[in-house]
Amino acid sequence: MVNSRVSVAIHILSLIATTNDSNQLTSEWIASSVNTNPVVIRRISSQLKKANLIASNAGVAGYQLVKEPKDITLLDIYKAVQAPEELFAIHDNPNPECAVGKKIQSTLDNVFQSVQRAMEDKLTEETLQDVLDQLFH
Repeated sequence: MVNSRVSVAIHILSLIATTNDSNQLTSEWIASSVNTNPVVIRRISSQLKKANLIASNAGVAGYQLVKEPKDITLLDIYKAVQAPEELFAIHDNPNPECAVGKKIQSTLDNVFQSVQRAMEDKLTEETLQDVLDQLFH
């Protein structure tokens, strides 16, 4: 299932990269820009921190990028916040007596793996800096 974690993570990182006063970067302030609950921001920020994309100090508001925006690929961000399961799931237990049912899983598995690889290759080509350039163009 497609969700918005990746876009929220890119939004968070974009705010961190473009905000001069890191003390302003509270989860409440970021949440107001994303238009979501601060708990969502804290959860995704925690994942970004675990992936070593951002840093913060306990008890002090604010975040900092660990790397330059040009060195953070969208694949880095995707892997930081996306669960490790495949992009597409294949339904369980198709009918093995059916001509389609007996081969649908292996057929779709090959197609979906190819699509996943293509998406990851494209995300590797794009960086946070590319996003920032488009935001402020």
